[in-house]
Amino acid sequence: MNIFVESPTLDDVVRELSKLSNVEELYEVTGEFDIVTLVSAADIEEFRDFVKNKLLKINGVRSTVTSIVLNAPKGPRNGNVLKSTTTQ
Repeated sequence: MNIFVESPTLDDVVRELSKLSNVEELYEVTGEFDIVTLVSAADIEEFRDFVKNKLLKINGVRSTVTSIVLNAPKGPRNGNVLKSTTTQ
């Protein structure tokens, strides 16, 4: 999720998001959004509940843009973690 916040509340929003169990990763970023977070949910109903009853009730959250991962062909969440090797 990409989250827009009211600038003076950024630290408070980050602190509150950090407390939520659905939030797996949380980043303050530059650019169009203020926060990028990876959120997990068992199904769309749980995700809706998270957004409606937790995220949007945090003081300072203005709006969100959500992308749902359909497939992860590469990365730590697909079970094919790349192992780095070093040569000496």
